[in-house]
Amino acid sequence: MISCSFRLRAHRLVALLCALALVLASILPGAASASSASGHAAATGTLTVSGSVADAYEAYQLFDADVADEGGSGDKLATDVTWTSDAVRDAVLPVLREAGMDVAGAVAQDVAEWLDADGHMTPSLATGLARAIRASGVEPQAIPSGCAVELPAGYWLVVAEEDAIGQSQAGTAAIFALVGGAPVTVTPKAAVPVVSKHVLEDSDGAWGKAADATVGDDLYWRLCATIPAGLVGYDAYTVEFADAMSAGLDLSKVASTVRVYVAAGADGGFDAVTVSGGSVAPGPVDGWKDVTAGCAVSVDAGANTFTVRTSDLVSALGGAEKFAAGARVAVVYNAPLGVDANRGAEQGNPNEVYLRYPRSPFADQGAEGGYTRTPSDNATAYTWDVALTKRASDDQRTLSGAVLRVTDDRGRRLAADGTWTGGDATVTTGADGRVTIGGVDSGALTVEEVAAPEGYVGFTGARALTLAVAGLDVEQVAAARPTLTVSAEKPLRVDGADAALGAVEATVLNSAKPTSPGGWISGLLPKTGDRCLAIVVALAVVGAAAAIMLVVGSRFIRRGGDRRDR
Repeated sequence: MISCSFRLRAHRLVALLCALALVLASILPGAASASSASGHAAATGTLTVSGSVADAYEAYQLFDADVADEGGSGDKLATDVTWTSDAVRDAVLPVLREAGMDVAGAVAQDVAEWLDADGHMTPSLATGLARAIRASGVEPQAIPSGCAVELPAGYWLVVAEEDAIGQSQAGTAAIFALVGGAPVTVTPKAAVPVVSKHVLEDSDGAWGKAADATVGDDLYWRLCATIPAGLVGYDAYTVEFADAMSAGLDLSKVASTVRVYVAAGADGGFDAVTVSGGSVAPGPVDGWKDVTAGCAVSVDAGANTFTVRTSDLVSALGGAEKFAAGARVAVVYNAPLGVDANRGAEQGNPNEVYLRYPRSPFADQGAEGGYTRTPSDNATAYTWDVALTKRASDDQRTLSGAVLRVTDDRGRRLAADGTWTGGDATVTTGADGRVTIGGVDSGALTVEEVAAPEGYVGFTGARALTLAVAGLDVEQVAAARPTLTVSAEKPLRVDGADAALGAVEATVLNSAKPTSPGGWISGLLPKTGDRCLAIVVALAVVGAAAAIMLVVGSRFIRRGGDRRDR
């Protein structure tokens, strides 16, 4: 019984196994088919984004596909192309329709082939597709810079992550990449603006990194931005100059004098305006366009800063194609040295600028977060103090009450309040014998003595005191080491010149009036190098001596005659 029962169970087990085998046989083709269908989704490839455009990237998939390498050519072949999602399809088709594709009835394979055709996938179109997909809410795949990331096989759009774009970096147009088969590496092209600053030196009318000037005089500064060629995918592009002045500069004239000019191309310099001496003409030269009216200027007097935001440069240059060739922007404004300006070369009066520019073609240029910035650049203005002291030539004591006329090389006269005027003006030495000429430009000052101190003889004519500054013609402010040389015509005398502190000490000498006839004649003789006066005095002395001799001779003759008559 046991044996029979066992055999019966064995037969039943065999029958059950056979039935199971039939069932499995019936479902295996479906299982194989399902495996084949899921194999498409399981295929992957690796993508690496290299370069220094950003620290991280985002990738958006357009299509799934089977991707294979074509021999050793480096090309890839995509087959069995399908949309990665309905959301991506709905976002992409309107963009393609606007780009000129007939999307009616088009399937994913049709779209992929159209995009692969020569001339269709432009940087602007790639950026437009990425912009539409981003707006649809599709989640991207994160890709750290320089790292190989495994992705599902198919077509991808790669863009820089906004928060990973730092100073001197910028996102580019979206990159279209076919991932699958052999590893893929893409390298976005880095192209960022640069900014520089210059100040106008009035002595030669040249823009440079350093200049010197008189306090209160017009002092022109120039901000220069170079927008590099190759920035594509931008519908609009605005930049903002952020300017910070040292306390010694006066920004009260900035808002009324600032002018903004734009020129096509990244090369060609920044001579946007004509310069004449220490002034600039308001109108642009050929090749430059005045866009001031469309720019926004904001001045913060408390912080001694201001900003200039341009209008859309793409529109100003005539469209994206022209903008892609690069551009130059020049901002010119007037900011004089103030009364509190630093004197001398040790500190100078620096003026600094940096440029804010869009992070990427996807950045919101209406918001602060849509911008990144360049490093700063600067230029510096210097000024000098001159002290004239009236002294006695014999014992060097200081003399008060001397009335002097001081004229600068622009023909202006120094007034009693320390300012310069176009009319006639004089200054008078105080109890310490001094007159201070505060904050002056290099060049020649002429001194005349209108009235000498009581008991002293003044000099006639005009004498020059000349300040010569060298070392301002440098490429960077940090390299500037200005030197100051001072010369004077007698009876002026240079006592010292400290370039670091900007202090010049000079003396105006006077001789005392004589108290005896001989001394009077001696006092008339010039000790100041005035040759005309020397000749006049010499002739006067000779004439007086001749007259005395004639009188004495005539008396002698008369007396002799008298003796002869006797």
